[in-house]
Amino acid sequence: MVRDVAGLFARAAKCTRCPGMGCAPVLSLANGRVGARVMFVGEAPGRLGAAKTGVPFSGDMAGQRFERLLAASELRREHVFATNAVLCLPLDDAGRNRTPKTREVRACTGWLRETIDAVEPDIVVAMGRVALNALHLVAPHNVSLSDAGSTPVAWNGRELAAVYHPGARSQMHRPWEFQIEDWRRLGRWVRTAQNFRP
Repeated sequence: MVRDVAGLFARAAKCTRCPGMGCAPVLSLANGRVGARVMFVGEAPGRLGAAKTGVPFSGDMAGQRFERLLAASELRREHVFATNAVLCLPLDDAGRNRTPKTREVRACTGWLRETIDAVEPDIVVAMGRVALNALHLVAPHNVSLSDAGSTPVAWNGRELAAVYHPGARSQMHRPWEFQIEDWRRLGRWVRTAQNFRP
C-alpha cells in the first residue's frame, strides 16, 4: 500500500472539527517513524508539552516519564510512533488541561484510524482509558486498563496492548514500580515476537 503520509498530515493540520481547542493538531513526522513496529496512543497534547513542542510526550512531566518508561522497555524513541486519541489540546475554563470529551474523541477517530493505516504498526499500545476508548471506536476490543502489562491481544489485523498513561496522576491507580514492570514486559514481548523489526 502506498502511504500518502504527507497528505494525511496536511489534512489533519487543517482540521477545525472541535472549536476552542488550545493548539493546532499535533500530527507530523515529529510523532515518530512511519513504518514503526510499535505505535503508542495517549490521550491528548499537554499544554506544557506537545502543544508547545509539536511532539507528543515531550517537554513536560508526562514526556519525561514516557522517556523513562521507554528506556525500561528497551525500546527507542526513534523506532516508535506516538500519537493521541485527540490531536488538539482540550482546556478547561481556567486554561488547564482537561480530559477530552466523548464528542472530541469521536471527532478524531478518523484521524486515528488513518494514522494507524499509514504507519502500519504491528502493535498498538493504548496508554490509558481515553486511548482504549478511542481505539474501540476504530475497531472493537475487550482490553481494559486491568490488562496493563498483560500479553497483547489480536486486534484489527495487528496486536493491542494496554499500559497506564505516563502522566503523574496514574500513580494514584498503579504504583510507578508496577508501571515500569508493565513496560519491561511489553518490551520483552516486542523483542521476542516473531519477525521482530526495530
